Amino acid sequence: MSLFRRTFTKRGAPPGEIQVEPGGIAPRASVMEFDLTDLREVSHADLAEVPIPTDASKITWVDIQGIGDGTAIRDLGLRFGIHPLAVSDMVHMGQRPKVDRYDSGILVVLRMVLVDERGVEGLVWEQVSVFLGPTWVLTVQETHEDVFDPLRQRIRGGRKQIRGSGSDYLAAMVIDAIVDGYFPVLEAYSDELEEFEDLILTDSEAEPLGDLYTTKRELAALRRAAWPLRDALQRLLRESSSPLSATSQLHLRDTLDHVMQVVDVTESFRELASSLVDVHLSMVGQRTNDVMRVLTVISAIFIPLTFLAGIYGMNFDTTKPGNLPELEWKYGYLFFWGVCLTVGIGLLVLFRRLGWLGGAPTMSAESNR
Repeated sequence: MSLFRRTFTKRGAPPGEIQVEPGGIAPRASVMEFDLTDLREVSHADLAEVPIPTDASKITWVDIQGIGDGTAIRDLGLRFGIHPLAVSDMVHMGQRPKVDRYDSGILVVLRMVLVDERGVEGLVWEQVSVFLGPTWVLTVQETHEDVFDPLRQRIRGGRKQIRGSGSDYLAAMVIDAIVDGYFPVLEAYSDELEEFEDLILTDSEAEPLGDLYTTKRELAALRRAAWPLRDALQRLLRESSSPLSATSQLHLRDTLDHVMQVVDVTESFRELASSLVDVHLSMVGQRTNDVMRVLTVISAIFIPLTFLAGIYGMNFDTTKPGNLPELEWKYGYLFFWGVCLTVGIGLLVLFRRLGWLGGAPTMSAESNR
């Protein structure tokens, strides 16, 4: 998943100029025109064939999928009376989530996320722009995949709430569908973090540090998508001259609650990922300490033995009195090994009682003084 996206901007381009990233998908339009009793759906491969809504008694949803032809989208926006700056923002990918007011309507830019059966490894991010007009809603998205199928089914099913309301309610439902698409992603991250936790606590040889840092970066990207949207929706709902109906504002407040929940859960997941990193590093440090403790015990045992071996390995003249008499003793060799074994076993017993070799200590270092 791409976490950071470089915006495609020509240096010195005038404001409002259409700039499209190369390699984009050719646009196509899906049009739904409806009221309480009638529904008409039409698809257009050529955006020039999309008609301008003229029947004020019907609501029209024009969904543009693909931004490969910036000129066609610009011409469509001009025919709908959309400001050139708004059209430029709709096809200029990498925009920060925001809400802008224009004379002809309201532009909402969001980040939509899609998740498949692969979980977080199959996340797809794309920008969706929603323009609210008097009796119509225009949406522009990068690809043909989206999260709007449940909303389309509600329209086809003749739901009075959406079929009998205005375009502002339809725009609110489009925004709500995008925000609701974040929750399956959060569930996928919850499952992934649980797997990380089990792996760290059960497999001492696991090395999930790189994956954990990747997860933290992905959660940061999710937060960057939700946090600006929260501010934008709050600003839109606080406007005294808002064109939204009371019903639409009520549903947008519920959507705002969902956005705040996404932000809170994302923050808690980031903190959990940081905690798992700390736990993993602590366990790695503990394993290192265990290794160092074993090496220290071995060194402590061999220090006196090395001292004894060094004493008896010195090249003294044994013919003269007072120079290592044990070398001339019949049992000197056995005596040397006896002393070594006694010292080594004694130190092992001492370290065992102090708890340095595992288990609960049966004596403290202070009581041994």
